[in-house]
Amino acid sequence: MKKYCKVIFLIFFIVSVSSIIDQASAHSMFNSAEQAIGEYRVQIATLPEFPQIGETSQLLFRVTDRDLKEVDRFTMGFRVFFNEQLIDSYGPKSHQDGHLETDFVFVESGNHILKVELYDMPDSDGVLRYTFNISTQSPFGYLFIFAITIGAIMLASVIGYIYLPKFFRARTKA
Repeated sequence: MKKYCKVIFLIFFIVSVSSIIDQASAHSMFNSAEQAIGEYRVQIATLPEFPQIGETSQLLFRVTDRDLKEVDRFTMGFRVFFNEQLIDSYGPKSHQDGHLETDFVFVESGNHILKVELYDMPDSDGVLRYTFNISTQSPFGYLFIFAITIGAIMLASVIGYIYLPKFFRARTKA
């Protein structure tokens, strides 16, 4: 009887919590950001999450309206700065489906500034300008990933050490 009460309580808890969550999102990458100006939002991310120096990375852009619905067509250009100096620029081009993916090679380790400009957007006056920070891989990035991995392994070990013996004891009794 006690076991059935626990199952019913667990089902009730899951159903009540799931009704609170009306929208789910995927994991937000570490090197990602979004900014809204006017009626439009620009989201940016890098792939891999921590770009490596001298290796090709992808810059991923997504343009949506305020309700997070992708725009059908947009004209965008952007410039990349490092230490307040322009290192690369991409002129305005028309894009479809709310996405833009482009390859980029970071040459220096540190913080890069991307200045994104949207042109000719409906319901906007002139050019919409967005600014994003993109960090490249430093030796501490590997340390960060390693520390998180070790922490997750330690947490799983502690939980396993506490709960697995109880689980196996209960199974052998039944």
